[in-house]
Amino acid sequence: MWKFLRYTTSSWKRRKKCKLCGRESIVISNVIGVCVDCLRDEPREALKIAMMAHEESREMFNLLLHPPKDPQGAMCGLCDLECRIPEGGRGFCGLVENKGGRLVRLAGTPDRGIVQWYYDPLPTNCVAGWFCPASTGLGYPKYAYKRGAERGYYNLAVFYGACNLDCLFCQNWSYREMVASLKPAKSAEELARAVNEKVSCICFFGGDPSPQVVHALAAAKIAVEKARGRILRICWETNGHFNPNILKSVVNLSLETGGIVKFDLKAWSPPVYEALTGVELGKVYENASYVLQRAQERPEVPLFTASTLLVPGYVDEYEVRMVARFLASYDRDTPYSLLAFHPDYLLNDLPPTSVSHAKAALRAAREEGLRNVNLGNEWLLGDYY
Repeated sequence: MWKFLRYTTSSWKRRKKCKLCGRESIVISNVIGVCVDCLRDEPREALKIAMMAHEESREMFNLLLHPPKDPQGAMCGLCDLECRIPEGGRGFCGLVENKGGRLVRLAGTPDRGIVQWYYDPLPTNCVAGWFCPASTGLGYPKYAYKRGAERGYYNLAVFYGACNLDCLFCQNWSYREMVASLKPAKSAEELARAVNEKVSCICFFGGDPSPQVVHALAAAKIAVEKARGRILRICWETNGHFNPNILKSVVNLSLETGGIVKFDLKAWSPPVYEALTGVELGKVYENASYVLQRAQERPEVPLFTASTLLVPGYVDEYEVRMVARFLASYDRDTPYSLLAFHPDYLLNDLPPTSVSHAKAALRAAREEGLRNVNLGNEWLLGDYY
């Protein structure tokens, strides 16, 4: 039984103490070990404590704690982590090895992806579902089959079994088991064959599609070509840690097909982001800037949307306000979803998001000028703190 099962569903009800400042609260996590104020004010010392949880998470699945940065190592460069992998070592995602000074990709190539998929009836609970063509008919008739929801059609939901983050609250943590076993493995051609005439969109998620983006792009291009001009939107749900050059191909496919690129902007403050994900912020906001600028090329259907999970005690009003300020500086109509948190994976000692937290975050986002803000997973909200 995995170690993270030691936390009970009632463990969040207890007050926990920050190991640096001594403050106590039910929205301080023993798993993270420090409060959000110490993360922002004393990041060096606070992150030493917070990273201990990531050590446990990564060790359970025999994955590296940090992206390798060996000066003599081979550069991967597929995502913005830019792993420099030593001889005999692997990259942070677990899918790339250095053998004899040459990088060998164990998966994520057109011939082999660690991936699963299923048919999700439309309209679906996609993060972009509150405005996307599949659920609302936006962009009809060029980008949608119907003026309203495309009932009778399907989204091909493609789950990639790798990630370049280590989120302590991961709701799709099973991708780690897929990395560990390197199964199931399918080619891009096999994935593309799953697209039939009733599939009107493909959504790549995971894990994250960025470590296997070459496989995803290959499958999408085959599927779009076989669709022969009919509507087949290509969408992405991602943490945004793309290589900027590869991101151009991702954006081009979505722009052309009526698809949407969704970035999960997990936090604004770098130490808060790293404590939650185990990885530095990197080029996430630079990549988001690029997609936001490209969004001007297709005003009838938003190209870019963002979401932020309201992690109690950590992703607070300030984090949301700053993300919203960033988005509004490009386009005040950028769709932005605030998602209610529930305890999962290692982060099982925090409560679900409170109504007051969600309302404060919504207010902050709107005060920063955003006009298109949505609250998701509302059924999880309660009077918890």
